Amino acid sequence: MRHKPKPTSSQITSGFLRLIRWPNLLILAATQYLVYTCLIFPERSWTAGFQDTPLFWLIFSTTCIAAAGYIINDYYDIKIDLINKPDKVIIGRYLKRRWAMGINLGLNFMGVAAGWLVDKKIFLINACAFFFLWLYSNHLKRLPFWGNLMVAFLTALSLIVLAVHYQIHEREVYIYALFAFTISLIREIIKDMEDVRGDASFGCQTLPIRWGLVRTKYFLEVLIAVFLVILFVMTRPLHAPTLTYIFMVISVPILFMAYRLFYADTKQDFAFLSSWCKYIMMAGVLTMLLV
Repeated sequence: MRHKPKPTSSQITSGFLRLIRWPNLLILAATQYLVYTCLIFPERSWTAGFQDTPLFWLIFSTTCIAAAGYIINDYYDIKIDLINKPDKVIIGRYLKRRWAMGINLGLNFMGVAAGWLVDKKIFLINACAFFFLWLYSNHLKRLPFWGNLMVAFLTALSLIVLAVHYQIHEREVYIYALFAFTISLIREIIKDMEDVRGDASFGCQTLPIRWGLVRTKYFLEVLIAVFLVILFVMTRPLHAPTLTYIFMVISVPILFMAYRLFYADTKQDFAFLSSWCKYIMMAGVLTMLLV
């Protein structure tokens, strides 16, 4: 019987970094810093955030909990991922299951503890995020829509915590939180459309499995239309024409996505749309520089 070769230290390190999606964590930290600098305290210098200790602990806590969320999600999805994306499975190949769970708990503890250093409200939000991420990975993601909704909510929550703590320019922060929520929700449903074969093999009841691809696409088209209307309605009371123009520009790739979605039919089509959502999200984040 042939023994599987042990992974090298470099393989373990690179596998762990892929497991926690380190580029996503950097984007998350940068996004929170941009919210602080461009939306909450636009009158301050760019370096002011580096001197704000609560901001450091807030960003640190959010990235720890997000990294833990990626680990627990992959922990419960090993069998499904072996069908949907076998080359990307890390746990069980480069990192033992018990190590993955131990690191997950350690990151969650650091995230919740760091939230306490900011204030009690952030501590409670982080504790809830820790619980919701576990609930999503263990149960909700296999249900139609609820899992998608939870991921989108937690994405928006990473911005909302800044408004909760600083309580300045909350409306602007909530507009961008709505943007992050909706694009994330759309992307999660598209990813379910991409992974429908593997999900169906393990009894998951996602929207594409329950409704079929055609009805799910119609739902997303309506969601995109409603989102664009709400976005412009929320910006009107601010009397900020720059923000309105920004969202007019960002609506172009969103409408292109709606067009491509209407004709999407293959796994490759949905993979493209999932990546396109990431580009829209990043473009939306960068527009904070122009507000």
